[in-house]
Amino acid sequence: MIVMGFEGSANKIGVGIVKEDGSILANVRHTYITPPGTGFLPKETALHHQQHILPLVKEALAVAKLTPQEIDCLAFTKGPGMGAPLRSVAVVVRTLSQLWNKPIVGVNHCVAHIEMGRLVTGAKDPVVLYVSGGNTQVIAYSMRRYRIFGETIDIAVGNCLDRFARVLNLSNDPSPGYNIEQEAKKGTQYVEMPYVVKGMDVSFSGILTHVEATTTDKIQKGECTPADMCFSLQETLFAMLVEITERAMAHCGQKEVLVVGGVGCNERLQQMIAQMVGQRDGNVFAMDDRYCIDNGAMIAWTGLIMYKHGHRTPISDTWCTQRYLSISFVSYLYFILRTNELTYSMFIILRYRTDEVEVTWRD
Repeated sequence: MIVMGFEGSANKIGVGIVKEDGSILANVRHTYITPPGTGFLPKETALHHQQHILPLVKEALAVAKLTPQEIDCLAFTKGPGMGAPLRSVAVVVRTLSQLWNKPIVGVNHCVAHIEMGRLVTGAKDPVVLYVSGGNTQVIAYSMRRYRIFGETIDIAVGNCLDRFARVLNLSNDPSPGYNIEQEAKKGTQYVEMPYVVKGMDVSFSGILTHVEATTTDKIQKGECTPADMCFSLQETLFAMLVEITERAMAHCGQKEVLVVGGVGCNERLQQMIAQMVGQRDGNVFAMDDRYCIDNGAMIAWTGLIMYKHGHRTPISDTWCTQRYLSISFVSYLYFILRTNELTYSMFIILRYRTDEVEVTWRD
């Protein structure tokens, strides 16, 4: 069986092709890069995806040396992610499904990161640290669900890093987080920052507000360098992530940790996690940017194993969901939106958490 996967939940548009034995036949992508000091907006990101998706489809088929007739199924990111880019990709998948007469499987973006990590690294039953520009979660599998043991209660760790890069006017090429990582290697002084862990959850918005308000003044006064601030921010954020990951390991009795998501490429984060896991006589699994960063192969692989276990997405259900919500925010929405019809509509548009997916392909 061969599946083509489409990923377009943020600023990367990717197309991957995967075989049933786990072989990755193609994994091509293109990144929307904006000028230094800026982020990427949904409308412009969607336009970027629209311009590049069909050339990527042709490129993936050429790399895999396949024809459309040899593709058995199409998988796409159903959410969470940015609405306009997600919809742009979904439209193409619907069209190709009808032109090529292929079934569709909608995939949860977060679950796809986990399954790709398990495929590439060989991790069996790990605690998962999922860290990216849009998500921060500590996850473990139990009873056919990827259970969220801890998460951010506001912004994601990658979003915090990206927005700090704007303060320093760092390049977005290849990514702001990567450039912060390189600057941090030059840092020699640790600058004290807020450290916010609430039980199993973390908060990054206050730290971001603090560095946005103080960084320029500290640098101008000569109290530290931009590299010192990058180093200090990384050390603080990653220490928080290591703490809640270790607590999840202890709670679940696990000896493995799998790091996934775009921020999971960060070598300093991998080093800190490895040090903690080593002290617990465990094993850490991580990937490079080919598979940590959003890519089409992870959607193709997850779609393939879902398809084999009976999952199908009728074309009428190929709508997208923008983001996952924390439990506390879901409860708040339910309290505020008392009208049943409105509540239902809001949940359909917004909510698609990692732990909502029934993982029928694992024991």
